Amino acid sequence: MLTSFARSPENAQQFFHEIAENWLSNLQDFAHRDLPALLGVVFFTWALIWIVNMVTRRLTTFAEARTTIGVGRASQIKTVVSVLRATAIGIIGFLASLQILSDVFKFNLAPLLTSAGVAGVAIGLAAQTIVKDCLNGMLILIEDQYNVGDAVRLAGLSGTVESMSLRTTMLRDGDGTLYTIPNSQITTVANLTRDYSMATINVSVDFSANPDKVMPVLLDAATSVRNDPAYSNIFLADPKLLGVDSIKGSQVIYPIQIRTLANQQAPAVREIQKRVRLALDKNGIPPGDPLRPIEPGSRGGATSGDTGSEIRSPAADPTAAKPRETNPFTGEDS
Repeated sequence: MLTSFARSPENAQQFFHEIAENWLSNLQDFAHRDLPALLGVVFFTWALIWIVNMVTRRLTTFAEARTTIGVGRASQIKTVVSVLRATAIGIIGFLASLQILSDVFKFNLAPLLTSAGVAGVAIGLAAQTIVKDCLNGMLILIEDQYNVGDAVRLAGLSGTVESMSLRTTMLRDGDGTLYTIPNSQITTVANLTRDYSMATINVSVDFSANPDKVMPVLLDAATSVRNDPAYSNIFLADPKLLGVDSIKGSQVIYPIQIRTLANQQAPAVREIQKRVRLALDKNGIPPGDPLRPIEPGSRGGATSGDTGSEIRSPAADPTAAKPRETNPFTGEDS
């Protein structure tokens, strides 16, 4: 063929001329019919990606600007926004690629989609646990079940949420142990610091103390902490003295209940316990002791003819008396 071209230059010139005409004709057809479709798909894809980026960027800026939602909640919003952005861009790019292959390059998508479907089923079966983790993590973030810094109980474990992602939650226990919990294992969430925290202080007082005198003393001690400027900003309500809750042997239990800001009850509890201790000592009220026996025939420590306005110290425990000893050299008792 090359020899015939060499022998007849006119035939070779005609051959290349036909090729150039075909290319030019195909290029004109592409520019007339396919190029507008390609540019339309590209422009529409760029517009959708620009909208996704704008929306996610504004959501991130909103989360950073609103200091009232907290650092943990802001990080969760950023996590959700980044996942939504990546997912949306991936879906848009995939659909745009299919449209270009089908309309512009006339590619038969049936075998490709069939193979992709089979591969997707295989990958889904192999990674179903990871998919469950991510889906449950998305629901936890969207429903605001807990935030970073909350004290929670998850999957039988208690602690403070240190970090969280779509797949796992990091929980720090009271002794410093860090637990990594897959989100698919979280079926029940117990949030101990949502909205407010409650604390109950069980004060044990000796059975001989008159309850009508004990309760005002305990309530005054707890109220003094509520009115203290150092602690008043963490209280959401006045302390409540629930009365005599139970009687256990020679001790009577008086519960004091307080409501504070979320996860802020510990300082108030410690201060109330200190002031209750000082108030009991100041008013001569003996604390409860489960090993102290009740004196037979006593009426709550009131003496004969007493109305209960005075409190008598409990009788000495006979089991604690020192036994009598005999000196083996002198024979005297000690």
